[in-house]
Amino acid sequence: MGRVVVDVMPKPEILDPQGKAVAGALPRLGFDGFVSVRQGKRFELEVEGDVTPEVLAAAQRAAETVLSNPVIEDVVRVAAIEADAIAGTIVDGTHA
Repeated sequence: MGRVVVDVMPKPEILDPQGKAVAGALPRLGFDGFVSVRQGKRFELEVEGDVTPEVLAAAQRAAETVLSNPVIEDVVRVAAIEADAIAGTIVDGTHA
């Protein structure tokens, strides 16, 4: 089985009250140095078999039509991840 991760973020011009609240809380809790926070959504789609280019294309279409609201959100990533990967660790070594 394979997995596809889809990350969706608010468009830059859209206000993000949740991100603003988190940004305000971080320094109060001792986490200094963060100047802004944007909060988005992450979807993990499990597929039968391997993640092929066709599966990624279908996930991109789903992301643009079902998983996001294109008026206020951007799809920022559609990528294959290891099905047994530790939560938050992506195949290419970056962290979600």
